[in-house]
Amino acid sequence: MVSIQSLGGLGYPWWRQNRWTLATKMQRAIARQAEAERVRRSKVIHAEGEAQAAEKLAGAANIISVYPAAIQLRFFQTLTEVATEKNSTTIVPLPLDLLTAFLKKKEKE
Repeated sequence: MVSIQSLGGLGYPWWRQNRWTLATKMQRAIARQAEAERVRRSKVIHAEGEAQAAEKLAGAANIISVYPAAIQLRFFQTLTEVATEKNSTTIVPLPLDLLTAFLKKKEKE
């Protein structure tokens, strides 16, 4: 029987220690592979998020096409958010429909 003292006194034979020791090049290769897998997963998650965002935008476009006033309400909501976040001058563009109505009225006079 082999005594533990004759094998370095570490509690188990030396060959078991060395069996799990990896070369530096192998450790780097494993690390590169793990990093590549993390990058791949992050790209997949990002792509899934983009797909979900596209679906939501398509749904919003369908709603706005059915209810044209919804875009105006969204515009006013955005203006309200900007006005509360930044206390500065806000320039509000006028809808062309409003301007054409005034121009037509002026032409009739």
